[in-house]
Amino acid sequence: MTEINPRFGQHCDLRRSVRELCAQFKSEYWQKLEESSAYPEEFVRELTRAGWLAALIPEEYGGGGLSLSEASVVLEEINRSGANSGACHAQMYIMGTLLRHRSEEQKRKYLPRIAAGELRLQSFAVTEPTTGTDTTSTKTFATRRGAAYVIQGQKVWISRMQHSDLMLLLARTTPRAEVKKKTEGLSVFLVDLRASGPGMTVRPIRNMVNHESNEVFFDNFEVPAENLVGQEGHGMRYILDGMNAERILIAAECVGDGFWFIDRARKYARERVVFNRPIGQNQGVQFPIARAYANVLAADLMRYEAAAQFDSGQPCGAAANLAKLLAADASWEAANVCLQTHGGFGFAAEYDVERKFRETRLYQVAPISTNLILSYLAEHVLEMPRSF
Repeated sequence: MTEINPRFGQHCDLRRSVRELCAQFKSEYWQKLEESSAYPEEFVRELTRAGWLAALIPEEYGGGGLSLSEASVVLEEINRSGANSGACHAQMYIMGTLLRHRSEEQKRKYLPRIAAGELRLQSFAVTEPTTGTDTTSTKTFATRRGAAYVIQGQKVWISRMQHSDLMLLLARTTPRAEVKKKTEGLSVFLVDLRASGPGMTVRPIRNMVNHESNEVFFDNFEVPAENLVGQEGHGMRYILDGMNAERILIAAECVGDGFWFIDRARKYARERVVFNRPIGQNQGVQFPIARAYANVLAADLMRYEAAAQFDSGQPCGAAANLAKLLAADASWEAANVCLQTHGGFGFAAEYDVERKFRETRLYQVAPISTNLILSYLAEHVLEMPRSF
């Protein structure tokens, strides 16, 4: 059947390369992982060997030197293939913080080894159980004591710690009551999980998706002062760089999911015969699939606009949030349409629909709730009164 993505011709070689790699990991591979809630170690290893997880690292440090637009195509095609980028996507979006704000010495220390696959940077410790996405209310605190910062606090929904060597951690270094703006006084640290001493306790969280996530407790946990990213107190600005990249890349993943769902739905609708006719002949089946397809294409346009703004150094907060909102909604609509088209078979694990259904549902909530995006747009773009 014909390719349904009209942009396939853009970055065609890149798309084909990623698809060829993903084709080695067939449906049975992902279903087996689901049964044991296992991490796709072999899949991530092959992505690393092929250089895709180092796509955003500049060539001078051994990476691919791709733009965010190009990197987003990698994640789109992973999800388009039926795989799940959630196992490894952090190494891309965390790069926004690391590349723009680390010292040259720190870059040369870590980036070549990350690019070579010797180190994994897969964890991003920002969210807390009592503050959620109210990031400026972060309670985790870092106190400078000599050559180290001592961390006290708690983080939640911290992914892939068991399969990562490095983690970015956001903590307050100045109490909120002592800063003029609530966005001040936050700092970012690069935590080496391999060399961590006492004081950090990790508790895995069993969840709806096969997505390794954890709750983390810090009790007098020491981080070398040299692992401070950029300047103390400026961490919120650094994190926002990473968050904009994250939203754009997640939007691309949702677009990939959307195309996968629509492709599966249209194929099943053509092949499934009930009452002596293919179900896809019925407009009640056709129209929802066509509508979902239109919405995925529209979201894809916003994704590329946001990526272009990011790549050119323009402020892209509004575009990044719009891309994530529209793509998450479009992929969730396509997921529902695909499941409905398959009927009872959509619930059978062998069709992969129920797995992908659960995976794409996550993006209504993470990495930021669609309702919070609407609040952002209302306040910062439409200049309406702040709602919270």
